[in-house]
Amino acid sequence: MRAMRKFILRVNLFIFLLFMVNNVTAGGIVVGGTRIIYEGNKKEAALGVKNNSTESPFLLQSWVDNGDGKTRGPFMVTPPLFRIEPLEDHELRIAKTGSLPEDRESLFYLNIRAIPPSSHDAVNTLKLVVKTRLKLFYRPQALVADAQTAYKQLTFHLAGGQLVVENPTPFYMVFDSLKVGTTRIQSADMLAPFANQHFTLPATETGREVSWRVINDYGGVTKPETRHL
Repeated sequence: MRAMRKFILRVNLFIFLLFMVNNVTAGGIVVGGTRIIYEGNKKEAALGVKNNSTESPFLLQSWVDNGDGKTRGPFMVTPPLFRIEPLEDHELRIAKTGSLPEDRESLFYLNIRAIPPSSHDAVNTLKLVVKTRLKLFYRPQALVADAQTAYKQLTFHLAGGQLVVENPTPFYMVFDSLKVGTTRIQSADMLAPFANQHFTLPATETGREVSWRVINDYGGVTKPETRHL
C-alpha cells in the first residue's frame, strides 16, 4: 500500500512539473487586444499577434464561432493556420462572409489556438495547447458614431425586490461593475441590445442609487454613471 502511494505521488508530481514547464513555453503568444470591434463601414478587422518566445515557434489556428463553441460564424480569418516564428509579429485579418442585422450589434467569438512544437522526447512530455477566446462585435455602419456614450442610456427601476436593467440601445453592454447602494451585483455580466435583465437584491439593501461602469472598445473601463431609483 505504501509503495502504491509513493508511486501515485511520483506520477502526480511528474505531471505537475510537466504542466508547469510546458505552460511557460506555451505562454509565448501575445494577442494584441481583449476584444474586436468589426465596424460595418470597413472591409475587415485586424488583430495583431506576437510570439514572445525566443526559442519556440508555434502553430496558430484561428476561427470564429457564434457563441456555442461549435458553430462557425459568418467570418473568414486569414490566415486560418500558420506557423509563427520566435519573436515574430503577425496580423490576423477577419472578413465578414454573410449577412447580419444592420439595426443592432451582433456578437461572435474569435478563437486562437496556439500549438507548441513536439518535443524530441514525446513519450515523457505533456504538450499543452493554449486557446484564447475573444469577443467579436460586428457593429453596423449606421451605429459607429454613437457607440462610446451608449452606456449612459441604460435605465433602471425596482420591481418586487429586484433591480431591472433595460438596454434601449442597439449596442452590447459588458459590465465592469454594477452596484445598488452598497451592494455589488456580482452576476452582472453582459446585456444584449434592446434586452433587459433582473437581479435579485438582498432584503437588507435599502439604497436608492445605482452606479455602473462598462468595458469600452479598447478593453478599458468607462467613468462611473449613477442614477437615482
